[in-house]
Amino acid sequence: MRNNSRQVALIALAALLFAATGVAQAAPSDSTDVSHVVSRFHAALASGDSAGALVLLAPDALIIESGTVETRAQYRSHHLPADIEFARAVPNTNTVIRVAVDGRTAWVTSASASRGQFETRQIDSVGAELMVLTKRGKVWRIAAVHWSSRRR
Repeated sequence: MRNNSRQVALIALAALLFAATGVAQAAPSDSTDVSHVVSRFHAALASGDSAGALVLLAPDALIIESGTVETRAQYRSHHLPADIEFARAVPNTNTVIRVAVDGRTAWVTSASASRGQFETRQIDSVGAELMVLTKRGKVWRIAAVHWSSRRR
């Protein structure tokens, strides 16, 4: 099989598998927009921009981290300052595993690695992240975040 035929066959197989999961294929712009929101959220944390991070969270967003569930308001007053401090201090690589969009709902699954020093602690960890986004009007916002990590 020539490379072009093989690529077409793989794309067709991927489309069939994607359709079989019950998840509608998203318009390329939706996937791009969703990825952009997640990237902007991470960039806001790393640059210390709490307002920029908060504007990307839906009003009813939930943040799930370290065995707790926080509303957007609780996150703003509790974990957000610490998350910003950590993101600014410890270099992190975030790799998107999958972006899925089904109508007005999307989810982004990522893996991360962090290595550096935070306060007096040496950090060498890997993590997983799941962000669920919803589209209101033409705007995607983060409706839920779940973070987990462990030492490497």
